[in-house]
Amino acid sequence: MESSGRINFVSCVKWIEKGKARTEPLKIKISKEELVEMIKNTQEELNLTRSDEREEDDTQEGDVNMDNYEEESDNSNLPSLASIRELSTNPQDYLSDSEESDKEDDMIKNNDNLILLGRFDGDACMLEVHVYNEEEVSFYCHHDFLLPSFPVCFEWLNYEANSPLGNYVAVGMMEPIIEIYNLDIINVMKPSYKLGQKANRKRGRPQMGHTSSVLSLAWNRTYDHVLASGSSDKSIILWDLEKKEPSTTINAFEGDVQCLDWHKVETQSLLAGGCDCQVKLFDCNSPDSHLTWKLDGECETLNWHPLQPYMFMAGTNIGSLQCFDCRKGPLWSLSAHDKELSGVFISGECPGLLVTGSHDGMVKTWDYSGENIPELVHTKDFNLGTILSLEGSPNCPFVIAAGGDNKDGNFIVYDVRNIDVVKHKFENREVKRLDPSTSSEQK
Repeated sequence: MESSGRINFVSCVKWIEKGKARTEPLKIKISKEELVEMIKNTQEELNLTRSDEREEDDTQEGDVNMDNYEEESDNSNLPSLASIRELSTNPQDYLSDSEESDKEDDMIKNNDNLILLGRFDGDACMLEVHVYNEEEVSFYCHHDFLLPSFPVCFEWLNYEANSPLGNYVAVGMMEPIIEIYNLDIINVMKPSYKLGQKANRKRGRPQMGHTSSVLSLAWNRTYDHVLASGSSDKSIILWDLEKKEPSTTINAFEGDVQCLDWHKVETQSLLAGGCDCQVKLFDCNSPDSHLTWKLDGECETLNWHPLQPYMFMAGTNIGSLQCFDCRKGPLWSLSAHDKELSGVFISGECPGLLVTGSHDGMVKTWDYSGENIPELVHTKDFNLGTILSLEGSPNCPFVIAAGGDNKDGNFIVYDVRNIDVVKHKFENREVKRLDPSTSSEQK
């Protein structure tokens, strides 16, 4: 029987556009005997590492430096449970199409969206890959990955050096290491590659990348070898994905860097928000110079407006939503929720549609126009508990996904047109899209 105190919540959600996934995913085939042997070998390595740490502690005669504790206890050199190269020199022994009886279940259609969930269940951290099909009204978990640490943020990308375009997700966790997983491979137990490494003096390994939790990620779709990451170490790193190492480090914040978003048109421009109640806009060609705006709370969400290229919205830990024009400055401020704003969806297809989610458990739908303060249309409690993440579909303009901490029901996909007042408000709006090639004005 499950304990009444069992913890189960969804910390982050991420939509993936239709057509990005492989229609017939590959599968890792591992026999029961091989899995047992891998677990045995991994446990032996873990015991050896712990023994080495105890010996090193004994030589320090009780002088413990807590600043280096995380470095000394690093186990990142341990083999993964599914280290393919240790099992066979022929990858085709383990990578294959699904068995005939499973093919239909494993197929991903061109009109399917993928939705990624970061879940903490008991003592397990997982990345779940769900399939959502609006036309067929279907939604199910396709496969999942076991993560080594609590997931904080996801970012989709299609880039891996020396490989064809693919379907990957970068995972930011409570650890400083970023892991990138290939979403088109089922049953894989290790990431395709990692960004960063912890220092280990005993092994002569230097620190690379962040020194604390990774809180935000943003992939540059134009310069596809560039991934930005923000951390609780107060820094932003621009990663060179080809070399798998930092190319630029930005130290401009006095608190955790919780939000990142690349400009949709001027793709060298990176918007960032932090716990120091500031939003900054960097030109990454010369990141030492930047624009800064002050918020009335810690920055929790940050979004460029998809239809207004110079407008962005920032949500704070006190529930306020603030709108800025990066040429003019602040436009308006709204007390949107009673608690922290955990998700903001600005529709890029239906003008004026704005959806917000909060730690107060409410999802609110708003109508806004131009530079005017939004008008509240509807408030709904989905019984998700504290809403930890909310994001709108990139293909279905009225569909949102939200995750919370109610262990009995902590995730929902919902079409806001199911609410009559919302449907009547927006059903006749003209659909528009931002064409990046039409923007010629420079900041």
